[in-house]
Amino acid sequence: MANLEATVEVNGCDLPHTRRGLERRLALLLSANTLFLERGYDAVSLDDIVQHAGGSKASIYKYFGNKEGLFTAICDYRREQFFNDICIPFDAEHSDLRNYLINTLINFNKHIVQPENAAFMRLVIEQSQVNPTLALYLHEKGPKHIQFAISQELAQAHQKGTLVCENPVYSAQLYFGILRNLEWRILMNLPIEENEQETTNYISYCVDRFLDGHQKR
Repeated sequence: MANLEATVEVNGCDLPHTRRGLERRLALLLSANTLFLERGYDAVSLDDIVQHAGGSKASIYKYFGNKEGLFTAICDYRREQFFNDICIPFDAEHSDLRNYLINTLINFNKHIVQPENAAFMRLVIEQSQVNPTLALYLHEKGPKHIQFAISQELAQAHQKGTLVCENPVYSAQLYFGILRNLEWRILMNLPIEENEQETTNYISYCVDRFLDGHQKR
């Protein structure tokens, strides 16, 4: 079952303090998520969500503030589920940096190719065009967050002398650029031509070239 505590405060709306309240909030969130994916954001009303999940619109106002707050909460929920499986801290004593970088991108790609995740990414991009505040918020909490996590690992590798990485933030952006072509094809709903092994070979090749560029000359 989905984690009841996996959502965050939105628009100053606090999380419920009882299990029943948490379950009600999660039910509204998951129902709205389903309807937004099926029909699109604009085609779904609060009445539709209540009819699908049960309860009342008063609960939506109480837990999310409004429809926009509900959508933001869904984005937070999905982001947390998404990045918890991808952005795993690197254990320098027991893990190999190369394998860590390769596996991070493989996990990332496996998530974004899932039809529901790909559809939600398209929905987020659509809504970001009409809501600049949401776009900035999601960028800070999503791409920028995971890039920062990787930049921290690169900075530590630089300090230990494993790599030469004087600007880990730039390097982290370069690293995630490895998946850019695959991401765009998914967002544009183009067929994925490579099989899983070919994608792994591509990612491994690119990570090796990435690491080559961060060695002492």
